[in-house]
Amino acid sequence: MSNPSAAAAPAAPATRVGLAAFLGTTIEWYDFYIYSTASALIFSRAFFPASTDPVTALLGSFAAYGVGFFARPLGAVLAGHFGDRVGRKRVLVFSLMLMGVATVLTGLLPTYAQAGLWATGLLVVLRLLQGVATGAEWGGASLLSVEHARPRSRGLLGSFTQVGSAAGMLLASATFLGVRSALTEADFAAWGWRLPFLFSVVLVAVGIFVRLRIEEPAPFQAAKAEGRIRRLPVADVFRHHRRALFVTIGLRLVQPAMYAIVTTYAISYLNLKRGGGASFALSAVIVGSACAVLVTPLWAALSDRIGRRRPAIWAVVGIGLFVWPFFWFLEHGDLRWLPLVFAIELAVFDAAIYAPGAAWFAEQFPVEVRYSGISLGYQIGTLLSGGLTPFVATWLFAAGDGAPWLICAYISALAVLSLLAVFAAVDPARQLGRRTDPVAASDAALADPR
Repeated sequence: MSNPSAAAAPAAPATRVGLAAFLGTTIEWYDFYIYSTASALIFSRAFFPASTDPVTALLGSFAAYGVGFFARPLGAVLAGHFGDRVGRKRVLVFSLMLMGVATVLTGLLPTYAQAGLWATGLLVVLRLLQGVATGAEWGGASLLSVEHARPRSRGLLGSFTQVGSAAGMLLASATFLGVRSALTEADFAAWGWRLPFLFSVVLVAVGIFVRLRIEEPAPFQAAKAEGRIRRLPVADVFRHHRRALFVTIGLRLVQPAMYAIVTTYAISYLNLKRGGGASFALSAVIVGSACAVLVTPLWAALSDRIGRRRPAIWAVVGIGLFVWPFFWFLEHGDLRWLPLVFAIELAVFDAAIYAPGAAWFAEQFPVEVRYSGISLGYQIGTLLSGGLTPFVATWLFAAGDGAPWLICAYISALAVLSLLAVFAAVDPARQLGRRTDPVAASDAALADPR
């Protein structure tokens, strides 16, 4: 029997859909990443008592940062339910609005010196709202791309969503670096850090305008027309698609953990170990993110030709091994080479597994529960790794008496778990051939994952 999602033609030009996915996720991730950058640079001073020792204040700052990741599964549940029932587009517009409001309000918060614990509490609440918005974002943006794509370009068009992450980090780091460079240290600490948060209002307005012009994907429209919409899609995922859910969670363990080490923890690590280096680290993140933006579509296109699994094996093994010389370099290396080191991690290893993620996650679930399935897998996996990593790394650093080997072992252990998930995931792009629609055929592949 033919699958309606396979027969239906894309409902909008691929370039317009790809642009909408790219712009929306860039803006959403810009908002999310300026918080992570501020956590490493300023929040430990702005929202915690001045008498707190630096390591304890940094732990508190990263704990507030991690709160957003705990809220992301809630956003995934809500977005998955409504995204699988009423449509992807409406949920995406709402998520962008919620993220924009939370980000702008963060830029208007009083500091600890002005409001005491109220300031810290409000910071945590707004971070929770950011987490809910981010939990709703990725799954819908990915499906907006993948479900509009033609059979041979699922990975490539889906990578527009993935590029948005690197582009958002690039924009966030560049904005912070520009503000830091234009102001004195005192002015930046007093009020300059607020500017990147307030700038979000312009970006969100652009993103909402673009997203309102996109139609619902044809596979979802077909499922809705044929009455295949589930009353409780999230429950169906846990009841009938647990294997796919655990696989997607596993695929998300090592990549976001190492990404958090490179883009967030390394900034504070250099400050603690070498008495500075934040500007070096921000510049390196900008260079690495720019390289990732350029190569992510190439990795995704390669996965369309040879399958998702082979690039993922390369990436997971590479991350598990690379973390050891990475920390040696942070302690002993010439920081002028830091941009190259960051570029190797973000463009060569990180992008190899992240680039085809939108298509690969979609290939694990049927269309009627796809938003719920990929959102839950992505956000739970990210919570267990990326959300906790800066806090865990700071704790492991203290437990290791100022040596990074426990942090390296932690990342390597996550790599082993992700490698198991790579081999367990179905890979329709490889198994079924380039002339077959991998997303439509994924339902059959799920029944027989050999």
